[in-house]
Amino acid sequence: MSVWEMLAVFAAGVGAGTINTIVGSGTLITFPVLLATGLPPVTANVSNTLGLVPGSVSGAIGYRRELKGQRSRILRLGSVSLVGGLAGAALLLALPSDSFDTIVPVLIGLALVLVVLQPRLAAALRRRQEAAGGDAGHPDGGPALLGGMLFSSAYGGYFGAAQGVLYLALMGLLLRDDMQRINAVKNVIAALVNGIAAVFFLFVAEFDWTAVLLIAVGSTIGGQIGTKVGRRLSPTVLRGVIVTVGLVAIVQLLVR
Repeated sequence: MSVWEMLAVFAAGVGAGTINTIVGSGTLITFPVLLATGLPPVTANVSNTLGLVPGSVSGAIGYRRELKGQRSRILRLGSVSLVGGLAGAALLLALPSDSFDTIVPVLIGLALVLVVLQPRLAAALRRRQEAAGGDAGHPDGGPALLGGMLFSSAYGGYFGAAQGVLYLALMGLLLRDDMQRINAVKNVIAALVNGIAAVFFLFVAEFDWTAVLLIAVGSTIGGQIGTKVGRRLSPTVLRGVIVTVGLVAIVQLLVR
């Protein structure tokens, strides 16, 4: 990489770490930047997955106050998510690279739809809870949440864009809890899934270690930024940035 490309990857890591801590979808920032440096899509994806692990851990540490009293929930959801993440990582390498080139633009498009619809999902949740007198949802999420986390984590192990948005939507709709506490759990689950996928990739995939290091440092810084100032930022602005960058990623993949 040139110096300017390295700076761009580092800045993308900071942005991804910040956005992942707040809502998720940071991969839509880093992935297109890695593609722009000339990395093949699969190499860019596995390097990005490993690089974002420290950022997820950083965000989880920043939300440690909201994690109090949620140990059993994290153990239950985390164990299912680890299985899903490993399955998704294996699927990434089992399928031909041409399949990744075809599938990822579709996945990014679906992720962008989820990002745009997130406010409506949250509003629907509030209306549902109000109509039920505040007792909507299973206290533990039930089998529906476990199944949803399994499949969402498989998606995250394959390609993590909007992985956090999926988690927030599922837990927000199926759990009776404050969204900040749910967001804290989301950061832990994302760290687990990215971590298990990264460990798997270490043995079977090719990394660009410069990209991994730059994203790791950047996302760690971004994770702390997300916990301290992210709640003050307009969610509309964040969604606009994510959608714009995601569309750029789709275009880059289609014209390669």
